[in-house]
Amino acid sequence: MGDRVLVRPGERIPADGVVLSGVSEVDQCSITGESMPAVKSAGDEVFAGTVNGAGVLRVVVARDPSHSVVARIVELVSEASATKARTQLFIEKIEQRYSVGVVAATSALIVVPLVLGSALQPTLLRAMTFMIVASPCAVVLATMPPLLSVIANAGRHGILVKSAIVVERLADTSIVALDKTGTLTCGTPRLTVVKSLRPELMDVPRLLELAAAAEQSSEHPLGRAIVGEARRRGLIIPAAEDFRAVPGRGVRATIGRDFVEVCSPHSFRGELPGEVTYLVDTGATAAVVVVNGVAAGVLGLTDQMRSDAVDSVAALTELTSAPPVLLTGDSARAARLVARDAGIVDVRAGLLPEQKVSAVRELQAGGHRVLVVGDGVNDAPAMAAACASMAMGAGSDITLQTADAVTVRDELHTIPTIIGLARQARRVVTVNLALAGSFITVLVLWDLFGQLPLPLGVAGHEGSTLLVALNGLRLLSNPTWRSAAAR
Repeated sequence: MGDRVLVRPGERIPADGVVLSGVSEVDQCSITGESMPAVKSAGDEVFAGTVNGAGVLRVVVARDPSHSVVARIVELVSEASATKARTQLFIEKIEQRYSVGVVAATSALIVVPLVLGSALQPTLLRAMTFMIVASPCAVVLATMPPLLSVIANAGRHGILVKSAIVVERLADTSIVALDKTGTLTCGTPRLTVVKSLRPELMDVPRLLELAAAAEQSSEHPLGRAIVGEARRRGLIIPAAEDFRAVPGRGVRATIGRDFVEVCSPHSFRGELPGEVTYLVDTGATAAVVVVNGVAAGVLGLTDQMRSDAVDSVAALTELTSAPPVLLTGDSARAARLVARDAGIVDVRAGLLPEQKVSAVRELQAGGHRVLVVGDGVNDAPAMAAACASMAMGAGSDITLQTADAVTVRDELHTIPTIIGLARQARRVVTVNLALAGSFITVLVLWDLFGQLPLPLGVAGHEGSTLLVALNGLRLLSNPTWRSAAAR
């Protein structure tokens, strides 16, 4: 603590600290969940693991590494994992006791009749037949083939499910808690509004050409979004000279005879256009295009929702007993905008990692079985505390490690599908257990109170085992996945 660190452009900030001097924009999405880089200047706090932008920052280390935000997140993950109840498959809980009971009953069927004077050969034959027909093979196979089939089928469609227990947890999900940036949204900004303030002098295509020309040498995410939109519209981006990026403010360049600036609203000198206030109120990031010292236009950029977000939220609402909840570290304004478009009502914004954990525990205290879906470092503690968790494939290492399942292809619509498939597996398990139990009951009673031939007992036992195994393997088929997706 107290060390002074020089953080150059593009470098990762090595420790939690406070900026002494310099101005830059820092990408701290993985820690706070903010979709856009945050401007940092003297006196602002910065976090270890976040990435510096184009400026140079001089930072004084303010926290011991063991107490940094990242360290606290790792500690929260460990605590939540340790306090999560150790679970076991239902069949594993009863199979051991059942097996012991069968062995004890078989011993009794040998000892008791012999003590009462029965002949040895028929007594041993009846006891051995009982052990065969009462053995739990069909009961065990009633559970594992369906669960393993779900894991294999999900893997073929881009979902890594880490264990059979996870399938049971997914089937129990009653509410889903979604992160925003990188989960509901793509995590990259896109230019959605281009407004000319002087249409009689400059139309929208020309305004976008000048803005893209000024930004084409910039490495800033907003700059890349502006250039990308100009190219999508087929515009010819002119060459720029004397390019200069001013950290925390914007870019400047000379395009032909025009001096063009693309700047943030807080660095704009003069009265802000009303369009800027409107964009900010709707949750967008605004930029002002200044041509030769005069505000010529306004740009609005937003973090775009995934194309399947609306349908996925609707499907999750139908599957679970309560609509999904949005848990994010981003601002309330940005969170409400995304939630409104996605169809989510319960929005909890500006949450630190420990507050996300508290929100998950509050939901679980209300009787819900919570599935947390996220991608950032800040989501990992909530994932560890939840009944079940899923990570987007582009997530951080600690998130991928903590999650019970991973959407390898980064597709949101697979989440309701895997929940539906897990519930289908549970129904198959229930049917299988009923079949296995019925076969065992009939064969055992036949052996105890009648004369069950050993070959027939073997055939009944093996037949029931084969039947439940094949019934479980049905879940491997592609039609099963498609039917789960349709639901």
